Amino acid sequence: MRERHGTGRTGWLRAAVLGANDGIVSTASLVIGVAAAGSGRAAVVTAGVAGLVAGAMSMAAGEYVSVSSQADSERSDLARERRELEEDPEAEHRELAAIYVGRGLDPRLASEVAEQLSAKDALAAHARDELGLTDMHRARPIQAALASAAAFAAGAALPLVSAVLAPEPVAMTVVAALSLVFLASLGALAARVGNAGVVKGAWRVTFWGAIAMALTAAIGRAFEIVA
Repeated sequence: MRERHGTGRTGWLRAAVLGANDGIVSTASLVIGVAAAGSGRAAVVTAGVAGLVAGAMSMAAGEYVSVSSQADSERSDLARERRELEEDPEAEHRELAAIYVGRGLDPRLASEVAEQLSAKDALAAHARDELGLTDMHRARPIQAALASAAAFAAGAALPLVSAVLAPEPVAMTVVAALSLVFLASLGALAARVGNAGVVKGAWRVTFWGAIAMALTAAIGRAFEIVA
């Protein structure tokens, strides 16, 4: 039976949790801050929708720029490696063999492995074992941008829908309570998928979310008093 490990899911899990967590916290905090200032439902919902759209676009743009830079670096490294293989294949063979020796193979076997892998696809062997690049972990800017935007929007929709459906007099309380539940569930799910402590994962996400909502509520109250 195949073993299950959490490390293989770390990349996409981190991005999904980060996006959804940001969506919940920022939108819930925005909605609560506007509601605390004494605004009506229309203003609260408008602020929430604007926050969802702006946040999703910001996440997408930031992720696209970041991952595009990573992709540029990867292409540059591969171009350099391709050039070195053309100019001095023997030196590249010794370099690859040395990597396998460092991983525990004896020199003769390491040289044979390097030779056989290079015969099939030398650039792929160097990309994987020297540069640490694989197709699974290759930088994909558009995919990363869309995934981040979708995760943020999904998270932001939860407190926004709560604000729309909750009775207006208790909307702020309902949004805060449900958002904390959403955050706790998200933290617990992420911890479980990553084979980490569920309680700890839920607590740390909920704690910081509660602080963000409390601060924006206080700011909203302050503006209401001033007004």
